[in-house]
Amino acid sequence: MRILLVEDEPTLRTQLALALQAAGYAVDEVDNGLDALHLGQTEPFDAVVLDLGLPQLDGLSVLRRWREEGHAMPVLILTARDHWHDKVAGIDAGADDYLTKPFHGEELLARLRALIRRASGLASPLLRCGPLSLDTRSGRVTVGDEPVNLTSHEYKVLAYLMHRPGAVVSRSELTEHIYAQDHDRDSNTIEVFVARLRRKLPAELIETVRGLGYRLVPTP
Repeated sequence: MRILLVEDEPTLRTQLALALQAAGYAVDEVDNGLDALHLGQTEPFDAVVLDLGLPQLDGLSVLRRWREEGHAMPVLILTARDHWHDKVAGIDAGADDYLTKPFHGEELLARLRALIRRASGLASPLLRCGPLSLDTRSGRVTVGDEPVNLTSHEYKVLAYLMHRPGAVVSRSELTEHIYAQDHDRDSNTIEVFVARLRRKLPAELIETVRGLGYRLVPTP
């Protein structure tokens, strides 16, 4: 899952980026509204963490532009303001949730997980496909009752597929959602990660759809 983090305070931005990366997200960071606007218009994000008090272009203006242009990714706004009307303005501009600074990092991660699940039409934090389970809270993957140890990239590929049950996902889509913009992307490595997943999971769970991509299919 790929997150756009928009925060102009360097220390907080670094702390949030590290926490998001530790939770298994690919993170793109920007410190101003104009760069945020451009990235949100041109890159596919699974969610955005957006500060309202930004230089060059404020967060509310960025959010309004995205929504006017039809960009529907979930947005969690951050604000240091305590006045209720600022929160209302954010929701009215198209935000899906908000946090008032200061906040606890675990709360931000929990809210992000919920936003991403809802955007995929999923209610439970425990994702299942046949005997395969992925707990989005802990990152624990099991087949039946047996834990499965995955590398960070294997986990990212599996988590993206698990959030899109039954959908065909192309290699290019997986590449765009498991790597940040500044990462050296190579869609051929997706085949390697899928092959490794098939060795660790019931192989028939990940179906290859010829010429299109991959799809998770439940097995008995």
